[in-house]
Amino acid sequence: MQQQKTILSLDAGGTNLVFSSIKGGEISHEHSMATVSQSLEDFLNKLIFGFSEVMKLSGGKADAISFCFPGPADYENGIIGDLENLPFFRGGVALKQMLQNHFKIPVFINNDGDLFTLGEAVSGLLPEINRKLSDNGDQRIYKNLLGITLGTGFGGGMVSNGRLWFGDNSAGAEINRFLNPFDHSQSAEEILSIRGIKKLFGDFAVCMPENTPEPFDIFRIGMGQRKGNKEAAIKAWEYFGKVLGGVLASAASLTDSLIVIGGGLSAAYPLFLQTAVNTMNGHLEKTNGGKLPRMEVYAYNLHNEQCLADFLTDESTEITVPFSGGKTKYNATKKIGVGISVLGTSEAVALGAWDMAADKLYFS
Repeated sequence: MQQQKTILSLDAGGTNLVFSSIKGGEISHEHSMATVSQSLEDFLNKLIFGFSEVMKLSGGKADAISFCFPGPADYENGIIGDLENLPFFRGGVALKQMLQNHFKIPVFINNDGDLFTLGEAVSGLLPEINRKLSDNGDQRIYKNLLGITLGTGFGGGMVSNGRLWFGDNSAGAEINRFLNPFDHSQSAEEILSIRGIKKLFGDFAVCMPENTPEPFDIFRIGMGQRKGNKEAAIKAWEYFGKVLGGVLASAASLTDSLIVIGGGLSAAYPLFLQTAVNTMNGHLEKTNGGKLPRMEVYAYNLHNEQCLADFLTDESTEITVPFSGGKTKYNATKKIGVGISVLGTSEAVALGAWDMAADKLYFS
């Protein structure tokens, strides 16, 4: 029965609102309209109209509405707070209750980082890596996933044993508030975002903001696929990777999990991912002059062929059980992997929204 649920969803972007109908985890219908609105009332009417349209396309019936929406928010109660990009959201807007009153079906709202991570945990990177381990004869099973999105902003989510980890105030895994490791006066988001990589390139290339290329073009310049300041592009993405690696090292020390990266900037991973992983595996200095690994675990770039092979290798050894003569297996290397979205960010978010709603409906 869970697989037959029809869920209405929404990808609320800065340019377009893309409404969709999802059945059995697959998108069947879509309807799009411009995000820009004249007032809060205008915007809310667009939401009602958009969900109404995809419900009609789905035969006039749906089991629930489930979608991601920017925060800060009280996601459990579906109340949206003061939004930077939608300034008419002020003082708390009871979006969930409004939609439930209108459509008479359950409504679930979360942020894109959480739903992206859930989608990848259910159908993306997490099961793919566990399949590869099993195919390799390795009994390890990963149950936790930290997801991050790199785009207009820097977002995150955490799934543990198939369940999203929200925290006590709907603020769990808000990784964007981590400090920039190289400038503690600013958050990591000021670097790990579209505006961040553009500023980095502008600084290294010494060019005015109006002359700074878009992120994908900075990537192409760095890869030698487009004319431009290649050295500045490479330096920009390298700095980006070092900041990302510093943040992920701190986060992974708490989550001890696989890490999946999505968002528009993730496509540039050939120029930053290895730097990020190398930074994670760096060392800290001790007062006695020695060094301490930055993390208790060791990170592997899942898109580097040799790193992936090493990650999948079972390095456990047999040790003797004291006073018994018996043997048991022991693996001294604690491994985590860092990879790019398997599903694609939009699909992962949609599948996460569907899975969250279907799960809540099934167990309610």
